[in-house]
Amino acid sequence: MNERTAEKLTILADAAKYDVSCSSSGSKRKNTVDGLGNATGMGICHTYTQDGRCVSLLKILLTNHCIFDCAYCVSRRSNDVKRAAFTVEEVVDLTLNFYRRNYIEGLFLSSGIFKSADYTMERLVRIAKTLRTEHKFNGYIHLKAIPGASDELIHEAGLYADRLSVNLEMPSEMSLKKVAPEKNYAEVYRPMNFLKESIVGYKEEKKALVRTPDFAPAGQSTQMVIGASPESDQDILKLSASLYEEQKLKRVYYSGYVPISTDSRLPTLTAPPLRRENRLYQADWLMRFYGFAADEIVDDSQPNLDPDIDPKLAYALRHPEMFPVDINTAPYEMILRIPGVGVKSALKIVNSRRFRPLRREHLQKIGVVWKRAQYFLLCADKDFRQLGFDPAVIRRQVVHGASKTGRHAQDTGQLALFG
Repeated sequence: MNERTAEKLTILADAAKYDVSCSSSGSKRKNTVDGLGNATGMGICHTYTQDGRCVSLLKILLTNHCIFDCAYCVSRRSNDVKRAAFTVEEVVDLTLNFYRRNYIEGLFLSSGIFKSADYTMERLVRIAKTLRTEHKFNGYIHLKAIPGASDELIHEAGLYADRLSVNLEMPSEMSLKKVAPEKNYAEVYRPMNFLKESIVGYKEEKKALVRTPDFAPAGQSTQMVIGASPESDQDILKLSASLYEEQKLKRVYYSGYVPISTDSRLPTLTAPPLRRENRLYQADWLMRFYGFAADEIVDDSQPNLDPDIDPKLAYALRHPEMFPVDINTAPYEMILRIPGVGVKSALKIVNSRRFRPLRREHLQKIGVVWKRAQYFLLCADKDFRQLGFDPAVIRRQVVHGASKTGRHAQDTGQLALFG
């Protein structure tokens, strides 16, 4: 790597850190005899596959030049930062050389918009196409689908990339117009809709024709900046629910706004709202894996998530009529709603109780977080209703009692996405 390429890498890797939508889950692209890389292999941006393995991705921008002046973006036109741009060949060489040195397993490639959406998208596609066809690279590739680019280029990108993402950026069009007046939701939703229809179409075609090529096998995702606009958590989660339902997105990512300017269009923050970002991810997890609807997590009376306790515990405390749950008789869907019980634990409970009534010791071995769960369940050896169900007392016990034992993060779920 020459000195100029190293300088570009420093600039464009740093600029890419604000894009958090870099999960590599969902792709099963395998290597070939004469190929290079494997999207299902073990593997700088660390992310995780669908089965939990850690994968490293080269995460860079093609360029931080941009024709737009979005207030929240470090690469905006008016920002006085050092600019750089990779050539197609430089990105290809970096990806291959980093892979051969076992630094990465794939590529996450985004970009500022220079000249036009089509001009930028064409170069992103050319990089992926060169890696796949000329170098037989079968590692993971995530590309940004640029709003405003032609359907032909978006389609070609889907043939070479494992995942495509189109960022909404702001949780409402009103906020987007305020901080990025040159952008609009219609232009963002157009490639989203095109990708949704294409992904479904290719899957249907593959049922009839085995040789049908893969099209964005890991689906599509999006990102929203949190804390730079006035929307409530209820607004954000309702939008996410509609994206999962209508656009069939694989993931919605929430990026706490990082104060990077004194633009009057943005609020004055001393630090990114990381606690809020974490709570939104937990709520998102509940919608995708635990069967919760958005209006069960937040509603008109409580439009924002509780910053001190995880949303599953908050739900349970608001609904004392539903608890305690008898884990030896309750359906799987209800067991999932017990704080401290994750998806895997719920499945183990349902499978294990067929052979014997489950007691406290069994639940702890299964992996139930007992300090939370004990207030919300019944098991064979004890009726925990004697503890009483006073939401204020339970909340105080979980939050303050756990912190005294040094296990605050685990027991309140503040840094985790389980239970």
